[in-house]
Amino acid sequence: MTDCRVVRTRIKFCGMRREEDLRLAVRLGVDAIGFVCVPGLPRCVDLPVVAPLRRQLPPFVACVALLRNPTRAVVETVMEVLKPDLLQFHGEEPAEFCRQFGVPYLKAIAMGAAPPRPELLASYSDASALLLDGHRPGELGGQGKAFNWRGSGLDIAQPLILAGGLVPENVGDAIVQFRPYAVDVSSGVEADPRAAPTIKDSGKMAAFIVAVRRADAAHADLQDR
Repeated sequence: MTDCRVVRTRIKFCGMRREEDLRLAVRLGVDAIGFVCVPGLPRCVDLPVVAPLRRQLPPFVACVALLRNPTRAVVETVMEVLKPDLLQFHGEEPAEFCRQFGVPYLKAIAMGAAPPRPELLASYSDASALLLDGHRPGELGGQGKAFNWRGSGLDIAQPLILAGGLVPENVGDAIVQFRPYAVDVSSGVEADPRAAPTIKDSGKMAAFIVAVRRADAAHADLQDR
């Protein structure tokens, strides 16, 4: 029987605010689009404005709402407006808070200091996946900080999403070293993350996708040998 296994790293583009960026991301083949719902951050969306963008997402492209230490009321408002497929929590939210909304959730884990405590990871055993980011505990995530991919192996069964400091030039190496279930990028595909953090760069977006697919193809080739 032919082996039909396919090696494919899933891709999430986060921090979307413009219609043209969203449309290109979908055409390029992303698996998920992230909308930042954290007031005060430059990529935070105005819910009434972004609602039409969410409605443009086609089937099988997931809508992810990113939150940080929100109240229950805030989460419920985001759910009512965006109707996300996944909630992504980036703060110190305990698992009992994250799981109460009846929507699958991702939990960001700070990797910028010492390795996370096993009991912390175990407490989120019902998360759909853990997102490993380069910030330190207590800091804001989404800073574009990388961490040591090679030395950060975690012995857990859940899918792992790699984030922090990914750009088209290094995402292939990150995939080869870490073999994540998915990669998550925001500032790494922006034209100028400091001056214009809400504007994605079409060339970087395309290059990022190509780099991921090349890494997947190289890994599949090695598996076949």
